[in-house]
Amino acid sequence: MKHRIAAALGTGALLVAGALQAPAAFAAPAATSCLGASCNGLNPANTTCQSDARTVKTGPFIGMELRYSPSCRAAWGRFPHAPKNSRIDVRNSQGKKYTTCGPSGGGTYFSVMVNDKDVKAWACGVFDNGDQTECTGSY
Repeated sequence: MKHRIAAALGTGALLVAGALQAPAAFAAPAATSCLGASCNGLNPANTTCQSDARTVKTGPFIGMELRYSPSCRAAWGRFPHAPKNSRIDVRNSQGKKYTTCGPSGGGTYFSVMVNDKDVKAWACGVFDNGDQTECTGSY
């Protein structure tokens, strides 16, 4: 009898422990933190926009990227392996432009976002003391 009670208690404890951990499939999705023009100038890392982002355009030489979030309808530049003292200019066809300076030693970094809802956006990496520029196509 003691063994059945202990087994039942052990099984019950496992069921309770399992119930406390909600499966990832049932986790509530994060709400979009901005949409289109309300994303202008925001850091994608501080929003949900980075969750579904994808690279939609890439520059031809050193790999400047234009990232796009379909849920936020916003775009931003990512400069992988950026040279030291570089910057990213991200723009859209409505005339919005944001400049983000990279780390002085170089490395991968990204810009703030710009509206890409029903407009075109593109990103340019500027480096070598402003003498060199690589731009993505528009999206």
